[in-house]
Amino acid sequence: MEEEKKIIIQKDNHIATVVINEPKTLNALNGQMLQELSAAFDKLANDRETRVIVLTGADRAFVAGANIQEMCGMDYEEAKAFGTTGSSIFRKIETCPQPVIAAVNGFALGGGCELALACDIRIASEKAKFGQPEVGLGITPGFSGTQRLARLVGFAKAKELIFTGKVITAGEALAIGLVNRVVAPESLMEEVRDVASAIAKQAPVAVQKSKEAINNGWDLPISEGIELEVELFARCFETEDQKNGMNAFLKKQKTEFKGK
Repeated sequence: MEEEKKIIIQKDNHIATVVINEPKTLNALNGQMLQELSAAFDKLANDRETRVIVLTGADRAFVAGANIQEMCGMDYEEAKAFGTTGSSIFRKIETCPQPVIAAVNGFALGGGCELALACDIRIASEKAKFGQPEVGLGITPGFSGTQRLARLVGFAKAKELIFTGKVITAGEALAIGLVNRVVAPESLMEEVRDVASAIAKQAPVAVQKSKEAINNGWDLPISEGIELEVELFARCFETEDQKNGMNAFLKKQKTEFKGK
């Protein structure tokens, strides 16, 4: 196990688990923790052995929000810099080559909900709580919550949640499409591990190109999105994994992909 201050990275069989480890503040994000999180993803994004990343929080929370004490005295320029930093790091997570699974074990509020939104897949404990309660503090979401939440659950539902600051249960989050599935608390990491393992067994380049196609094609006109997909599809034919995978299929053999 490797520890970077308040960020713990565990690696096992092509899966890296990143744990935000500041339980005394319910893993609230401050400037220092954001930088450590950024460094962790920089490191993993360039690690060819890591095929899937799991992101979770220590103890009772995923991330309970940003650190209010740190934000309280900010002026316009400081707040803009803080929002820019957080949003750019969350964008880094969203565009990380490997799929990122959020294992939401508890509170995912404000910046914590926004962090979960930046991940590719969200699996929640029955104890998880989600919300963007920023308006109750006199501010808007600042780490891209207005943008990702609306794209994920629709404009009307996103507006309702953000305008009211309502905190919802994991079951409600599932009903509106905010999370992929909800599981018993004691089964959360096992369930996440099963999904991560299923992804890690596939051809890494193909998975990464699929993520790139979905992310980058989302807002394109359909004709441009199709063109992007065809280009990335063709790129796969430059890999050893494609050659080995198809030959093994024709011979009815199993393939262990190398990510090349």
